[in-house]
Amino acid sequence: MEFFRVKKDIPFMSYGRLTTAISMITFVLAIIFLATRGLNFGVDFTGGTMIEVNYPHAADLNKIRTTIDEIGLKDATVQNFGTSRDVLIRLPVRTGLTGAQLSDKVLGSLKAVDSSVQMSRIEFVGPQVGAELYEKGSLALLLVIAGIMIYLAMRFEWRFAVAAIIANMHDVIIILGFFAFFQWEFNLTVLAAVLAVLGYSVNESVVVFDRVRENFRKMRKASVTQVIDNAITRTMSRTVITHFSTQLMVLSMLLFGGEVLHNFALALTIGILFGIYSSVLVACPIAMWLGISRANLMSDVEKKEGEKKETHPDPDPSEFA
Repeated sequence: MEFFRVKKDIPFMSYGRLTTAISMITFVLAIIFLATRGLNFGVDFTGGTMIEVNYPHAADLNKIRTTIDEIGLKDATVQNFGTSRDVLIRLPVRTGLTGAQLSDKVLGSLKAVDSSVQMSRIEFVGPQVGAELYEKGSLALLLVIAGIMIYLAMRFEWRFAVAAIIANMHDVIIILGFFAFFQWEFNLTVLAAVLAVLGYSVNESVVVFDRVRENFRKMRKASVTQVIDNAITRTMSRTVITHFSTQLMVLSMLLFGGEVLHNFALALTIGILFGIYSSVLVACPIAMWLGISRANLMSDVEKKEGEKKETHPDPDPSEFA
């Protein structure tokens, strides 16, 4: 299905230097923000106390935040959890206060305002557990990157693998740069979004690379630039439909999913927008500059068949007329 059809190939690769320069600038800025401001890690990574309370009626989150602020816990995170009557309160580690003492203090202040509040559960995440989650999350990210590189190298060619990983890491670093600059909370749901963006972005790269490989077999007299421009142009309709549909779903989570899904949807939104850009205007120029050619994608059998055709061309049918 195509919403539109572009008859003439768009010269994407002629803008390769410009788009790569823009990517480099945003990448460097993201690295600077990560180095100077750092990520605002949530309770999942730093450790702390998670308290779930429920009300017989819809909870007033602003009132709950004000109540908790008044007892000196201004860095608490308050959000709905499941329904409008269930509230999840996250508190970072407090020196001199155990998890039980902290929960009693919070529940006491909430009961003073509304006696109908009830505690559903309480969980304490120690700093050691948080550090372990951080290490395992980083390991998961590295394993995903390694797996993608191996897959692309086996399916296509190592130049495509390198180009795709550079483009995908460009997306990940920019997401982290946004979270560092605005100091949005980085928790396990955001890490899940980052891993999802990696898979989503590489899918777009695979679609374009598949068309590039197909074009190398069909467009035998075309240059590498013409082959890549044609591949991107012919997959544009599919790209627009896929990303627009996905973004609609993510946008609904961002606007109506509540605070629990807000940062998750925010990371996905940034990743999808930059994923479209990097898969087309970062991965393809890098693959071209790495020296990708028709010979790189042809198997030994195809090369031998090509040599035979050049040595023994097909006879002209007019000779036998």
